[in-house]
Amino acid sequence: MELFWMQEKQTVAAKQFKYLWLAAVVILLDQFVKIIIKTALPLYQSKVVLGDFILLTHVRNTGAAFSISLGSQAFNRFFFIGMTIIAIIFVVYLIYRSTTKLQLISLSLILGGAIGNLIDRILFGYVTDFVDMDFPDIIMQRWPVFNVADSSIVIAMCLLILDMIINRDTIKNKSSIDDKINSEEQN
Repeated sequence: MELFWMQEKQTVAAKQFKYLWLAAVVILLDQFVKIIIKTALPLYQSKVVLGDFILLTHVRNTGAAFSISLGSQAFNRFFFIGMTIIAIIFVVYLIYRSTTKLQLISLSLILGGAIGNLIDRILFGYVTDFVDMDFPDIIMQRWPVFNVADSSIVIAMCLLILDMIINRDTIKNKSSIDDKINSEEQN
């Protein structure tokens, strides 16, 4: 009987983690492109891709998103490594608890992006960014420079929002069923 339970548990885990290959693709692509940028484009130099709209600009980001810094580079490095490890653990937990295919895909993309940037922080103390896009001059003149890992995380967040919109009735029904079960257990 115990063996059957273990097989069932392994099957559930295998289903939940079957999209981890997406994380691996993101990590490999992110690191591959960063190596090309570091070897082919000198630091702080740019190459035109699409007029002034898209440039490849080699920069080093020791801060967080939008180059937000918390002080010294050493503090930033250890703080963001620690926060990323915590985030990765949480994302793995969310993958295990996911209920839809879109959630699994999204969380795998987030995992790949987080690990891609974590590799840079551990090895170099900074993240290599290179996609430099123009932005309508409403909020800022140019969008902060980003990389493949960042793009993967943003795309994944958009997919999670889409999942919430698509499955909002399922979420409401599950919530009301959980509330009903909890109230019956208390009585």
